[in-house]
Amino acid sequence: MQYLKSFLFLTCFAFSMISLDLHAQKKEKMPIGLIKTNYGKILIALDSRTPNHRDSFIELAQKGYWDSLTFNRVIPNFVNQGGCPDTEEGFNDPEYLLAPEIHPELTHVYGAVGAGRDGNPEKISARCQFYIIQNPEGVHRLDGDYTVFAQVISGMDVVEKIAKLETNDQDEPLIPVTMKIKIKYFSPSKIEKLGNL
Repeated sequence: MQYLKSFLFLTCFAFSMISLDLHAQKKEKMPIGLIKTNYGKILIALDSRTPNHRDSFIELAQKGYWDSLTFNRVIPNFVNQGGCPDTEEGFNDPEYLLAPEIHPELTHVYGAVGAGRDGNPEKISARCQFYIIQNPEGVHRLDGDYTVFAQVISGMDVVEKIAKLETNDQDEPLIPVTMKIKIKYFSPSKIEKLGNL
């Protein structure tokens, strides 16, 4: 009987250690946004220094929010913008507004992903809208005014293809650029292979 108790204790202990180890491994992995478009895939690494924007992006992706939307604003040497379209009255739905998380080390470099917003002085983000910087020099005049919350780690060739599309006078591609977004979890070593953050 004592042997059985010891065996059960050791078995439970072993399983709990395996569970802790798996939990630790998942914790080490970083959330990656996989954006599938009709021009190819874009992978973006979501930054832990902007936790509310990161978590908001994950939540909307898991709900399939963007899967019926497009990259609806494309300006060469500036940005590809997707998600909810701009409106004349700006953004006024509190469900889709988010306080800014502007971090001095997260700037508008090539491949930076930021949250769109209207001209509100509080710099509140429209969490339903994001943009990708496709100017090779970056667009640093936006630094300090918009929250950068991610970085493209693969698929800038796709971003550039989209940037070259013919658009109308509203900067909207004549052929819609559809998107479906999922969240994946990659280890730091896998991310390093894809490119430098």
